Amino acid sequence: MTEPALGRWPVSVEVPVAWGDMDAFDHVNNTVFLRWFETARIAYFERLGFLDRMEEDGVGPILARATCDYRLALRYPDLVRVEATVTRLGNTSFVMGYRVFSAEQDALAAEGEGVIVLFDYGTERKAALDDDLRSAIEALEAGGSG
Repeated sequence: MTEPALGRWPVSVEVPVAWGDMDAFDHVNNTVFLRWFETARIAYFERLGFLDRMEEDGVGPILARATCDYRLALRYPDLVRVEATVTRLGNTSFVMGYRVFSAEQDALAAEGEGVIVLFDYGTERKAALDDDLRSAIEALEAGGSG
């Protein structure tokens, strides 16, 4: 069996930098980048139909870990493009990659990762990544609709 083609950055969202995103140091606060990652992550999940599925069977994603490497300071006004991909599939979790690009600076501003655990909210236990979810991720990464 061949490894699935992951890490293709199939989901991209644009987010305007708000004046209130800046902090006392006159740049976008570090916590805002994690919110942007979340925005891209949820867009990815919507493309998969993952959130609808969660409403149906009570099994869905939970963020177990998040990292961010900051490359550039961002300021208002700007427009960022946040991209999301899945880079690794496990038995009960998967790893997502994120990138933030600044339109104003025409450059990569940050990149990070999130470990997403499949969680059964009814039993409050981890759940296995089933074949349907695995196939949907692989299809989305390959350029399909997920």
